[in-house]
Amino acid sequence: MIFYFTGTGNSLYAAQFLSQELDEPLVSIAAELNSRKSLNYTLSTDEKVGFVYPVYAWQPPYMVIDLIKAIKINNYHKNYVFSVATCGDEEGYTTRILKKSLLRNGLKLNSGFSLVMPNNYMIGSFNLDSAAEVEKKLAAAEDRLAEISLAIKTKQDNLFDTVIGSQAFKKSYITNFFFKKFAMDTKKFYATDNCTACGLCAEMCNTKNITVDSNPTWGQNCVQCFACINRCPEEAIEYGTHTQPKGRYINPKCKFPE
Repeated sequence: MIFYFTGTGNSLYAAQFLSQELDEPLVSIAAELNSRKSLNYTLSTDEKVGFVYPVYAWQPPYMVIDLIKAIKINNYHKNYVFSVATCGDEEGYTTRILKKSLLRNGLKLNSGFSLVMPNNYMIGSFNLDSAAEVEKKLAAAEDRLAEISLAIKTKQDNLFDTVIGSQAFKKSYITNFFFKKFAMDTKKFYATDNCTACGLCAEMCNTKNITVDSNPTWGQNCVQCFACINRCPEEAIEYGTHTQPKGRYINPKCKFPE
């Protein structure tokens, strides 16, 4: 069983790759939380449990932690648990934070990996990678995923192969604190005249935060995945002045659910 969270498809691509290699079913974290059903799951004897998700300001997205706090795993008898954090370059203490959250729910994280993927955050000084850099990262990611799947298949224990980077504490705790406090404001989202009111942004929104009448409007519950911006077929959604001069990114190798 592989729980995944995705905005622009990087983590979904990784989860789909691992699902095929490990013969484990995929479970959307956002869909499970939005369903408001009881988050109970029963494992088979040798079933693995994985968490694949992007790094947001050097921590897991809050929805990933929310799911971990809420889930109840039945028939867990030291089943192998792993995580893969996709990031533009480094993850800070992301895996460490996820590991602690799992332990609070009685689950041991056996292995954790960071996976470098194309950048998709466009606020402030951040920008998308060039087409050449995207191609380079995606090619390297396929080889990296093959290594990760082999480690999981052979149940490597206490294996934490992540790129923490410099000033990890500052980034994962101090910068992330200000990110959650100030950078998750939805008031800056708007749609340009290119908007056709197709409703795709509302359908894909991980927090079900968007409603569409003649134009989309945003509520307050945003995780900053920017799926609405990057996956809009008309490129009609902007975030203040940050995204206007920048392109859009969708992982070309993933298959989004219908």
